[in-house]
Amino acid sequence: MDLCEPLLRGIHSYGTENPTDIQKRALKPCISGYDVIAQAPSCKGKTTMFIIAILQKLDVNCKDCQALILVPSRELAQGIRAVVLALGDYMNVTCHACIGGTHIREDMKRLEAGVQVVVGTPGRIYDMLKTLVLRSENIKMFVLDDADELLSRGFKDQVYDILTMLSRTIQGIIVSATMSSELLEIAAKFMNDPVKILTKREEYSLESIRQFYVDVEREDWKLDALYDLLDILSITQAVIFCNRLRTVTWLTEKLRAHNITVSTVYYDMDAQQCNDAIKEFRVGSSRILLRTDTLKVDIDIAQLNLVINYDLPNDCQIYINRIGRSGKFGRKSVAINFITKDEQRTLHDIEQYYNTKIEELPMDIADLI
Repeated sequence: MDLCEPLLRGIHSYGTENPTDIQKRALKPCISGYDVIAQAPSCKGKTTMFIIAILQKLDVNCKDCQALILVPSRELAQGIRAVVLALGDYMNVTCHACIGGTHIREDMKRLEAGVQVVVGTPGRIYDMLKTLVLRSENIKMFVLDDADELLSRGFKDQVYDILTMLSRTIQGIIVSATMSSELLEIAAKFMNDPVKILTKREEYSLESIRQFYVDVEREDWKLDALYDLLDILSITQAVIFCNRLRTVTWLTEKLRAHNITVSTVYYDMDAQQCNDAIKEFRVGSSRILLRTDTLKVDIDIAQLNLVINYDLPNDCQIYINRIGRSGKFGRKSVAINFITKDEQRTLHDIEQYYNTKIEELPMDIADLI
């Protein structure tokens, strides 16, 4: 792909050897300067794809902002900043996460000093552009990451406001797990004949993930089933998903009372608390990460090979967002779904949506993980 040597060194140091399908198809158009719409399931390399494109096109001698990345959550912004710095380690790249929940004066100080890549949430980015603390003259690439989530959280108007402050000739990249008509409407307003790389639903792959269900019949039997499961498994770490924050809070208390170390993350959590919880899980201080769907943070842990859906997601499209974390980069992993009688229909819908088979949990599950 004719990537510069310092960037290639950063990519290999990050642990990536071969491009994913979406990277093979989308990197060249992005690097060549085309507007691009890239849709693919979660954990297929979309984020790394546009970061590589940004770094390849970066003028390392210019210290001004050259790429602006808009995301729906501060946690995702922090995660992207970490990947930019990791991939650009041999390029001396500067990157700043411009997000809510932090002191605005720190953002102003950092931006005024000069940052080549800025990633942030709509509200804070808009404020920085409006006050001219974030100058747009040299911004040549604009990325909407997790664009479907941006729209679902009601950021459409803010996205339009930000676009009006940028050059009309700016290169636009939209990446999303799904592609709605509303998203295409935004693309039509600021993109020029974009290259569309769209993954069909039947291309969604769960091949590297073994999926099972546990029929607990009743909601109040899930906790005992979880205790039994965690007692027999010698796993290093696991992520457990719940649909509601109150379930996360309640389950955290129960697991800690059972002498299991737990970290929790959820939407609108205090930024420092969220960072501390994620750090605990990353370094292995906690065995379990309890979370809700509304937090869109990519936690890539090498030894993560188990995801448990304490509650099945209400939306079939969310299912792959959850279990895809454990199967990232082709790792062999296991997903276990707790279902009540009321959730049997949802399980069937998920099987049909992904054309997959979710088997009943076998007795020898400990040998599979």
